[in-house]
Amino acid sequence: MKFIEEVAVEQFLPTVRSMLAEELRDRGFTQREVAEALGISQSAVSKYAHGDVSRTEEIVTDERVRETVAEVAGGLAAGDTSRVAALIELEVLIRELEAGDLLAELHETAMPELADTEYDFTVHDPDSEARARERTLGSVRRGLRLVQNTSGFATLVPNVGSNLVEALPDADSVEEVAAVPGRIFDVKGRAAVPADPEFGVSEHVAGILLTAREAGVSVDAAVDVAYTEETVERLAAAGHPTVEFAAEGGPDAVREALDDHEPTAETVVVYQAGGYGIEPIVYVLGPDAPSVVETARETL
Repeated sequence: MKFIEEVAVEQFLPTVRSMLAEELRDRGFTQREVAEALGISQSAVSKYAHGDVSRTEEIVTDERVRETVAEVAGGLAAGDTSRVAALIELEVLIRELEAGDLLAELHETAMPELADTEYDFTVHDPDSEARARERTLGSVRRGLRLVQNTSGFATLVPNVGSNLVEALPDADSVEEVAAVPGRIFDVKGRAAVPADPEFGVSEHVAGILLTAREAGVSVDAAVDVAYTEETVERLAAAGHPTVEFAAEGGPDAVREALDDHEPTAETVVVYQAGGYGIEPIVYVLGPDAPSVVETARETL
C-alpha cells in the first residue's frame, strides 16, 4: 500500500528540488548559495548537479511544474520571494496535482487498484491568507528594487520620506497593508530602503490607499512622491486622472474629492498642495507596487 504523500516525497520533491537547483545554478548561484536558498545541504546540491538523484520524467516535462519552478527560482534569485513564499507556491502546486491530476496518475501507477476506484483528494486552499501575504510582500519587494535601481528617484522623495505600500485583496485596515518600516529617504542622492517590507508599518500612505478603496477606486498599491506643479502636469499628460484634496482635511477630504471625480482608470493620482505646517505630497495609486513606481518614474 502506497499513499499519495509517498509519491510526493519520493518522486515530486527530489525532481522539483533538482530542477530548482539547476535553475539557480543557471542564474549564477554557487552550490553554497543554492543550498542556502533551498534550505538543503551542499552535498545534496552536489548530487543534484551531478545527476545522482533520479528525476521523474512526467514531472520534469509537465508545463505547470516547469512554470512554477521558473517563477520560484526567479523570485529566489531576485530576492523577491522568501523561502516561505516558495514553499507555499510548491505546496499549492502539489495539492493541485494530487486532485485527480499528475500525482494522482503516478499514484495509480504505483497502486493499480486505484484505477477503478472513485478518486478524489481534498486540496489546500490555493488562495490562502499565507499565500496572499507572501505574494503581496513579493510585489512590494519588486517595486522597491525598481525604486533603488532608478537613477534620480531620490529627487522624488519628500522631506518627510516616501513609502511604497500594497494591500491584501480584502484589506480594510493598515495591518493588512505591506509597506516599508521607517519609510524611504534620500540619502546622499540615493533612495535608501531601510528594511524589508512588513505588514502594519504604514499609517499615512496605507491610510490614503484604504480611503481610496473605500471611495470605490479599484487600486491595491500606492507610493507618495514630492509635490510640484510640473509633477502633477506630467502625470495628467500621461493620461492619469489627477484629483486634488484639501491638505487639512485628512481622509475625509480624500474620500470627498474622489467621490466628486469618480475616477475609473487603472492608475489614479491624488495630491494636496500643502498647508500650514503640511508638506505638499502626490500619491500615485494603482494595481500593484511595481506599477505605481513605474508611473512615478514617468515624472523624472
